[in-house]
Amino acid sequence: MSRYSRTNLREDVGDASEGSDREGSIEVRLGRSPLGAEQIGVSFFRYGPGFRAPIGHRHRVQEEAYVVIGGSGRMKLDDEIIELRKWDAVRVAPEVVRAFEGGPEGLELIAVGGPKPEGGDGEAAGPDFWPAD
Repeated sequence: MSRYSRTNLREDVGDASEGSDREGSIEVRLGRSPLGAEQIGVSFFRYGPGFRAPIGHRHRVQEEAYVVIGGSGRMKLDDEIIELRKWDAVRVAPEVVRAFEGGPEGLELIAVGGPKPEGGDGEAAGPDFWPAD
């Protein structure tokens, strides 16, 4: 393995949401493989204004941290909803179900995760994760 690698998450990494029914509302650029990373994952997410992720997710063993790099929004962590603003950093334990919602200008964030177990360890939480407004 090379001593370092570099990729541009916006220019060099494809949008994993392209072709989905949510294209345009969310942008997902997963950087672990393009970087050739073995011990970390780093990804870019953009949520459109008012767009709420329809489901949450959790992990069996992987801890994650999120850094807001643009806009604002909200994050649901199990039964708690927190407000997010630019440069907020949030660490989330594996078992906590989490999801995001873009604020008036949308929400842009970087997600960082630890080693990914063989086959991954993400688990989706049902479609009724967010309370009805």
